[in-house]
Amino acid sequence: MAALGLRGKSLLALLFTFILAFGLAALVGREALQGVQNRFGDAYARNEVQLNRERLFAPVTRELALAQRLAESQLTLAWLNDEQNPQKRALFFREADGYQRAFTDHAYFAASAQSHGYYSNSAEQVPSDAPRYQLSADTDRDEWFYAVLNSDAPYHLNVDQSAVTEDIKVWFNIAVRDGERRIGVVGSGISLNAFINDFIKVDKAGVESMVLDSTGAILVHPNANLITLNAETQQGRSLSTNILGLLDDIEQATALRQRMAQSRAEPGSVATLSVLLDGEPRLLALTWIPELQWFVASAVDLRTAQVIEFKSLLPAIVSVMLLFLLLIIVGAWLVDQRVLKPLRQLRKSAQAIAAGQYGVSLPTERDDEIGELSAAFGVMAQKVRNHTSELENRVRERTQALEQANSEMAAAHKKIDDSIDYASLIQHAILPQRQLVSALGERHAVLWRPRDVVGGDFYVYRAGEGGCLFGVVDCAGHGVPGALMTMLAHASIDQAISEAGLADPAGILSRTDRIVRAMLRDDSERQALATNMDVGLVYVDFARRDVTFAGAKIALYYSDGDSVEELPGGRRAIGDKRVGEYVNAQVALQAGRTFYLTTDGFLDQAGGELGYGFGNSRFAEMIRLHARRPLVEQGEAFSEVLAAYQGDYAQRDDITMLCFRFD
Repeated sequence: MAALGLRGKSLLALLFTFILAFGLAALVGREALQGVQNRFGDAYARNEVQLNRERLFAPVTRELALAQRLAESQLTLAWLNDEQNPQKRALFFREADGYQRAFTDHAYFAASAQSHGYYSNSAEQVPSDAPRYQLSADTDRDEWFYAVLNSDAPYHLNVDQSAVTEDIKVWFNIAVRDGERRIGVVGSGISLNAFINDFIKVDKAGVESMVLDSTGAILVHPNANLITLNAETQQGRSLSTNILGLLDDIEQATALRQRMAQSRAEPGSVATLSVLLDGEPRLLALTWIPELQWFVASAVDLRTAQVIEFKSLLPAIVSVMLLFLLLIIVGAWLVDQRVLKPLRQLRKSAQAIAAGQYGVSLPTERDDEIGELSAAFGVMAQKVRNHTSELENRVRERTQALEQANSEMAAAHKKIDDSIDYASLIQHAILPQRQLVSALGERHAVLWRPRDVVGGDFYVYRAGEGGCLFGVVDCAGHGVPGALMTMLAHASIDQAISEAGLADPAGILSRTDRIVRAMLRDDSERQALATNMDVGLVYVDFARRDVTFAGAKIALYYSDGDSVEELPGGRRAIGDKRVGEYVNAQVALQAGRTFYLTTDGFLDQAGGELGYGFGNSRFAEMIRLHARRPLVEQGEAFSEVLAAYQGDYAQRDDITMLCFRFD
C-alpha cells in the first residue's frame, strides 16, 4: 500500500484530533453525568428514606398510641388486679372490643403477670374472654413477655410470630403498671405481610427499603428470610439477619455504626453511606425515629434506579456528534487550501536544497508565516553550506585529539593497574601463610578477603621455643591507603615483638601503640586522617597448656561445640586519640577447644532480608555449630555462611578471620 501523502496525513491528524477531543469530551461528560447521578442519587435516597419515615411513623404511632391508651385504662388496671372477678372481666373485654375495631389488624392481646394467661381476640378468632394459652418463663417464644415486665422502657416494639395465629407481626407491647408494680402486658400487632405491602413499595426499580432496630437487626424487609424474629430477647443474634452482617467489609461495618450513631444523635437527619451489600454496590440512607427506637433505611442501586432519564439526552448527543463531523470536513478543506498547497511548493524547493542545490530560489511572495518560513529556509541553506565545511574540519581535528587522549588514558590506567597488582604481591609477601601451613598444617584455618585488590587487614604468626603467637590486624582505610597502613603496622608490630617478646601480647600492643604514635607525631595532617588500627594477639604456651590474649577492640572467641565464650579486647584501638590500656587474659588450652580471631569486617557485613550486619550473636552461633569440625572444613563453612548471608549486598570492609586448635 502506497504511503499516505501530506494531505492524507493531515486529514488523519485532523480526524484523530477531533476523535481525541470528542473522546475527552465524552469522558468528561460521562464523569460529569456520573457526578450528577451520584448527587441526585444521594438526594433520591434521602427523599426515599424521609418519605418512608413519614409513611411508617403515622400508622405505627397511631397503633402505639391506641395500645398505650388501652394499657392505661382504669378498666384494664382493675381487671388485671382482680383477674377472676366476672364483672371486671366483662367490663375490660367490652372496652377492649372497641379498641379491637380501631386497631389496624382488628386484634389485641392481654397477658397477666399473676396468672400468666395470654388473652387475645382478632377478626380470625371466635371472641373469647378465656386465656388462649399459658405463658411460661421456660419457653423461648414467651421470653418477650418477661423481658417487657423486667424493663423500665414505657413500651417495646418487637417482630415475632403469633403463638395463636402463627402470623409474623410487628408487636406493640405495653406494660400495665399499678404504681411501681407491673401487673401485665397489653398491646396489638400489625401483620408484617400487609405492613410490607403498605410500607415498602416494590414498584421502584433499584430501591430496597427496610426497618432496623437500634443494633441493626432487620425488623422489616421484602425478603422474609432476613427478618430478625423476637429481636428484643435475643442475646446472640445471627449476623445473617443484621444489616452489619450483609456488608462485605469490616471497615464499612465500622463506618455504618458511626452513621447510625450520628443519626441517633441527630433525630430527623438522614445519613448516607456507599457500601457493598451482599457483594453489590449500594447507596445506603437511614434515619432514626426516637419514638419507635427504629431506623428507617433504603438501599439504592444507582445503576438501576431511575434517578436520571438518559433517553432524553440522546438527541443532544447525536447533535454533538454531527457537529463534530461537520467541523472535521470544514477543517480539512481549510487546512488543504491554506496550509498544504503552499507547503507542497515549499517541499519541492526543500528537496532541491537537500540534493545540494543551495542556490535554488524559494517562494517568498506570501506575507504570512509560510512566506517567512521560505525566507528563513533560504538563509538556512546558505549557513548550512558554510557550516558544513567548517564542521567537517573541526570533527577531524577533535577526532585526532580524542584518539590521542584515549591512548594516553589507557597507558595511565595500565600503569595504575600494574602498580596495584604489584602492591598486592607485596602485601601477600608479608602474610605468614607458608609459615602457618608448614608449622600447623590442618590445625589452623585463615579467611583473608580484602574488599579491593589490596586492603587494610593482615594476620600475624610468630613461632618461639615454647609456644607461638597469632594475631589479626585491621588498619583504618581500604584499598591502597589501607595497604600502606599495613606496612606501617607490620613494621611496628615486628619491632614491638622484638622488644616485649612473644609471651606478652599486652606488652606488644602497648609498645606498638608508642611506636605508631612516635612515627606519626610530626605529621601535620595526622589529625585529618584515620591512622588507628584494631589488633588481637594470642600467645599459645605449649608447656603450660594455656592461651594468653590481649586485644585492641578485637575479641577472642573459643568453643568446644557446646558453648561459645568470649574474651573482650581493650576499648581503644592502637593509635587512638587517647592511649589505651591493654591487659593479658588467660584461658586453658584444652583438647577439642577451637580459638577464633576476626576483624570487624566479618561482623559488620550487610546481608539478610533487611541489610543488617552479620552481628556477634550470629557469629557466635556459627562458631558453635562448626567448632568440632576439622579446621579446613570450618574455614570453607564460614565462607559459605558469610556468602549466603551477604547475598547481593556489596562487601563493606576487609575481612580477616584466623582460627586454630591444638589437640
